[in-house]
Amino acid sequence: MVTVVAHPGKPTGLSAKDATSLPGRRYDHFFFSGMALLLLAAVFWGFARTYYLAGVFHAPLPSFVIHLHGAVFSCWILLLVTQTSLVSAGRVDIHRRLGIAAFALACLMVILGVVAGTDSLLRNAGPPGRDAQAFYIVPLTDMVIFATLIYFAFRTRTNPTVHKRLILIATIGLSIAAIARWPMVHRTPGKAAMISYIFLFLLVAYDLWSTRKVHRATLWAGAFLIFVQQIRPFIGHTATWHAFASWVQSLAR
Repeated sequence: MVTVVAHPGKPTGLSAKDATSLPGRRYDHFFFSGMALLLLAAVFWGFARTYYLAGVFHAPLPSFVIHLHGAVFSCWILLLVTQTSLVSAGRVDIHRRLGIAAFALACLMVILGVVAGTDSLLRNAGPPGRDAQAFYIVPLTDMVIFATLIYFAFRTRTNPTVHKRLILIATIGLSIAAIARWPMVHRTPGKAAMISYIFLFLLVAYDLWSTRKVHRATLWAGAFLIFVQQIRPFIGHTATWHAFASWVQSLAR
């Protein structure tokens, strides 16, 4: 009988030969940098026609709040690429200094996300043929998801393995706003959410390839993201939610 002894950094239940052959964290820099670039491309494609190629601040957006929201959101995506690139380059010291600014930017994003969503509600904006009050739940729950995951990412900043997965999944949750504006999606939040899950699938696949198990942060954060996104359409069409949205409208006016 062969007894497998667990060693730090080696998955239990595997032989020593199998454990040492696993990629582990050796390719994390490449994977997370690549994912950041993919999200950057997804966001650019979604907002290229109406924002980036339309002159950014000169783009014909409906209000100053939406302009500000777009600028701060763009800064977040660029900062994600910068932060992953710094870690890949071994400049963790700069990465940590920027981390405080990133947390402040994330807090600002939550505030502006709620304000921008409320601004759209007041203008009865949203996907064509959609009830603006029912759609209001989408930007609000996007901010709930983002704020929750960023909070736990900040708390686990000394645990890079967990921290970077939470940051990545939080950003995936925001990406549906851009994906919904892809030509083939036609501003359908449900379809955009399903496409965004491709990024989650890539993270799960990487976990399985690198360690032969899905990391617990990937599991609970991914499950939380999917659960909230899938349950919100039902809540958004309830009388209680419409009463809440009407109260917000009257208060904001």
